[in-house]
Amino acid sequence: MQKALILSAALIAVGTASGAQAGARDTDRTFGRAELAGLLSGHAVEFFDGGVSRYRGDGAYSYKYTETDRPYIGTYVVGDSGEVCVTFLNGARRCDVFVDDGNRLVLIVADGTRFPVRDRRPLVDGY
Repeated sequence: MQKALILSAALIAVGTASGAQAGARDTDRTFGRAELAGLLSGHAVEFFDGGVSRYRGDGAYSYKYTETDRPYIGTYVVGDSGEVCVTFLNGARRCDVFVDDGNRLVLIVADGTRFPVRDRRPLVDGY
């Protein structure tokens, strides 16, 4: 059972990295770890669909589809190749990539889908 869980996690991580890369365009600029950490840490990132990701300075993460929804809570880590990986309280894990498309910040998820960022703002009192 333990081996199956480790293998599943490894396959998810591999699929995530290749999917996000597949969604990248030649004109996208990727971020290094320090630059991306500086963009995310202590900030809320709002998407055009109304969803908001919050990246606290202490590594805590939350996401809400809308302001009235229950948040999905976990922790995040920024990786060496500009990806951000979130581990949720239920144990689920995902890694996504942020890029600069020349006009705005864009999140690319595992299947290559691109989510442009509407706004990035400092968190107030950590939230």
